[in-house]
Amino acid sequence: MMLAVLLSILALVGCSRESVPSVTREELFTFQIGRLEDQIAVYNLEGDQGVRKTNLTMRDGLFYISDGTGGKIVRYNSYGNPLFMIYNEETNPRPMTLQTLDTMPEGEVITRWAFTYPLQNPGKIIVDSRKHIYVEDRLPDERHSFDPESKALLNNVVLHFDADGDFVEYLGREGIGGSPFPKIEGIYTSIKDELAVVCRLPIGWNVYWFDADGMALYLVEIRQDTIPMLPNRDRIFASLDTIAVASDARRLYIKVDYYQGTYDASTNTRSGNEPDSSLLWVMRVEDGTYQKNIEIPFFESSFMENNLKITSKMFYSLLGVIKGERIFLQFPVENGYSILILSPETREQQQGFIPIQNDELQFNAFSLSPEGILSALLVGNWNIKLVWWRTDKFIPSF
Repeated sequence: MMLAVLLSILALVGCSRESVPSVTREELFTFQIGRLEDQIAVYNLEGDQGVRKTNLTMRDGLFYISDGTGGKIVRYNSYGNPLFMIYNEETNPRPMTLQTLDTMPEGEVITRWAFTYPLQNPGKIIVDSRKHIYVEDRLPDERHSFDPESKALLNNVVLHFDADGDFVEYLGREGIGGSPFPKIEGIYTSIKDELAVVCRLPIGWNVYWFDADGMALYLVEIRQDTIPMLPNRDRIFASLDTIAVASDARRLYIKVDYYQGTYDASTNTRSGNEPDSSLLWVMRVEDGTYQKNIEIPFFESSFMENNLKITSKMFYSLLGVIKGERIFLQFPVENGYSILILSPETREQQQGFIPIQNDELQFNAFSLSPEGILSALLVGNWNIKLVWWRTDKFIPSF
């Protein structure tokens, strides 16, 4: 049953406010917690609620979930029916509702199937326009290595499966069959089904860019000392927060938060830091040049103290950038998330609130489609809900 919860949204245009349509939260289906093909093992068998690598992506109404604890990848339709599963047979029971290779009747058309693959710890997942699947996976411990130059542990690859779930190849830093990646922060598909792998290192960030056939095209290296600084500003330091990739162009969106150092006036010694500003720097992938920057407003929260109004300024987190350079940001608040959508070309903003019940906040995984549909896995004590917000319906009204 669909349960509708209103997402109330206000639009800010210049200094004026105007109403925009409300967006409905739709609960598509619910999972039980476990290791069967229609379950997700967000917790270990012992009930451990530590690090979870459950990730979600949506493409053309189909949902792809990587279950790091269970060691599987499952594609579902919008009714919650598993269509195919790629699973590690050492960590998962044999599927009951999906056909496997040894049970497929010869000559019979199969619509729901399962393949085995020795997945170790699948994480970030993305699907391109061909419905090819790319998923981060960790190598066995004996295949880990250390790069003394970057001071990074190299222990991740990106696995490539076709639209039917068949394994194609694995990608490393040099492309097909290449050496392992350092810590992967995100994987994205872009123009012409090109793939970008965003990695974080102790000395900075690397973005590895490949064509649709897995051939390496570009390597973008971003180091702390090359982050753009604000002109004519003293005692400011920069922190690179995250990097997102455009779905329709070879562009990177680099979110940099700037802090102002605070000082004790009596001793002139540094006493702390406070937020100064936040910018998205737009970089051209082909040559690593910055094309422009986009200012991100603060999330502001006010309270009364000794009859004085105190306003706190905090940084939004970047959810992603969709087609047409629409930028989605979020900030966690009580009982949900505050959402901010920027359209730099028209200089318009939209603000909203996604209400999420307290018992759904144990763990949340979000996915933003290139068209602007926001999907999420909401984890509670006993089950997991897959929901979405059709934010694409009001984006054309910008």
